Amino acid sequence: MVTTFLIALSAGAASALMFASLLSGSLIAIPLFYFSPLPLVVAGLGWGPVAASIGGIMAATGLGLLFGMSFLAVFVVTVALPAWWLGHLALLGRRVAAVPAANGTPATAPVIEWYPVGRLLLWVAGFAALTTMGALLTLGSDSAAIHDALRPMLVRIMQASDVPSSDRNVAATLAVAPAAAALVAIMTLTLNLWVAGRITATSGRLQRSWPDLTTTAMPPMTLVALCVAIALTFQDGLIGIFAMIVSATLIMAFALTGFATLHMLTRNLKNRALWLGSAYALVTFLVWPIAALVVLGLADAFFGFRDRLAQRPPPPPAA
Repeated sequence: MVTTFLIALSAGAASALMFASLLSGSLIAIPLFYFSPLPLVVAGLGWGPVAASIGGIMAATGLGLLFGMSFLAVFVVTVALPAWWLGHLALLGRRVAAVPAANGTPATAPVIEWYPVGRLLLWVAGFAALTTMGALLTLGSDSAAIHDALRPMLVRIMQASDVPSSDRNVAATLAVAPAAAALVAIMTLTLNLWVAGRITATSGRLQRSWPDLTTTAMPPMTLVALCVAIALTFQDGLIGIFAMIVSATLIMAFALTGFATLHMLTRNLKNRALWLGSAYALVTFLVWPIAALVVLGLADAFFGFRDRLAQRPPPPPAA
């Protein structure tokens, strides 16, 4: 128990320092801010959700005493709560009794069915959407106030980047800024969860088996939610902005399942490394090819490519 408390204290202190580094205004503070949930997620996966909750409470209390209650609230909503809940869900499991074979072979020992990775990804998308909405609401209570608060910030960023800050460019950037912020939120939170899992698995502290990420699939009703969110993006005001945020996070979630589909479809190819390396390089340097992965993820959700591939018999051994 003492070890768990010390780990929680260390994780909370590291997370609070990384989160508070944003106040320095330095460039290195941006990645530190986005990776501030990582210590708490590592504590949750390696030492249980209690460690993550203790670390989050201590970090939030310290930030609140130093910088005020608003800073405490932002930390709890954007860092502590997602880190604790995702770590809790990742360790959820139930024992499933094995069924005896038809020829009378006795059943094997019960296996543990862990919380599905697809549902975990849906929670990540939900937290990314909620944190982005909360950040926008701190700027104003309606769309006009939010745009008025974002406009001077975007103008400064465009001027620092030598991008023409004409009214047309600023208006176009304002239109996509909420969706872009949501995409950054879901990608960084997903990366935090994956890196924390790798760290705890490498150290031998991961309290569950490593999942097969190629089988990651979103729940079926996610498609319905995405269609409703896209339809609501045509509304004016906050409804349209929030619908755009939800649409962006769900689309990125399907892009990640597109990556999982690509990994499974290329599993038996001789030049698999070339295919995957080319796909990751295109997405990293050009960004726009991620649309193809979104289409692949949506197509797999509709037609079940991976399910059909799993039902095929294995290829015959080589001579």
